[in-house]
Amino acid sequence: MATFLFDKIIFGPVKSRRLGVSLGVNLLPTDSKVCSFDCIYCECGWTPRKREHKAELPSRQQVAQRLEAQLKKMQQAGELPDVITFAGNGEPTLHPDFAAIIDDTISLRNSYAPNCRVAVLSNATMLHREPVFQALLKVDDNILKLDSAIERTVELLDCPMGRFNLAEVMEQLARFGKSATIQTLFVRGKHKGERIDNTSPEELEAWLTALKKINPAQVMIYTIARDTPAQGLVKIPLDELNQIADRVKAAGFEVQVSA
Repeated sequence: MATFLFDKIIFGPVKSRRLGVSLGVNLLPTDSKVCSFDCIYCECGWTPRKREHKAELPSRQQVAQRLEAQLKKMQQAGELPDVITFAGNGEPTLHPDFAAIIDDTISLRNSYAPNCRVAVLSNATMLHREPVFQALLKVDDNILKLDSAIERTVELLDCPMGRFNLAEVMEQLARFGKSATIQTLFVRGKHKGERIDNTSPEELEAWLTALKKINPAQVMIYTIARDTPAQGLVKIPLDELNQIADRVKAAGFEVQVSA
C-alpha cells in the first residue's frame, strides 16, 4: 500500500488528530526512513535493512535556521502553531544532537511563539541514553509509544531493530511518571502468517497493569488512519476504542481517543 516520507526538515503546519495545529520537525533524512522500529503500520513505510550510503541527517544548525525562519514567517502572518512536533521519517531521538536541538527549539519557541508547546513523538527505545531522557523532561508533550505490554506482540507489531528488552523500556517509562504521555495504537490483522491483536483481554490486562506502574499524566489511544506498509491490518472501530478508554479512565488516567 502507498506510504510517504516527509521531504523537508520543517514541514506543515498540519492539523494533528491529537495535538492541534502542528509544525513538524524531521530530524531524519528527507529521502529515507531511519528508525529503531519497523512498525508494520508505519505511514512512512518499511525501515531499510541495508543502505548503499550512510543516512545523512540534518545538522543542528540547519534545524535551528529553518525552524527560526518558519516561526518568523508564521509570526508575521499571525498564524502561529499550537505545537512544534518532533516526528518525521523515523525515530527523532536517534539524532546525535537531539538534546541540543531540543534546547535550541525551546529557545526559539520562547522568542517567537511563547504559547506554543513543544512535543516529541518517540518509540521510547533510546530512553537509556541519559541526554535523551533529560531532554524529554524539558518538553511540554513527551509522548512515548507502548503498543503492548507483551514482548511477543511488540516483536510482531513494532518489529524492533537490534536488541530490545520490553521490561527495561517500561522501567525507563516509569522514571518519567507524570512527565510522560503514553500513546498506543490498537490494531488487528495478520502479518507473515501470524495473527496480531493488541485489543484482546490478555493484552488489555497486561497493558493496563503497565500503565499503573508507569503512572503517566495522560494516555493517547488511536488506530490506523492512513495506508500501512503491511496489508491485512484492520482499523479498530471508534466505539471499541471508547470502551478501552473507559477502562483507562476507570484506572485513574486522563485519556484521549483518536480514530
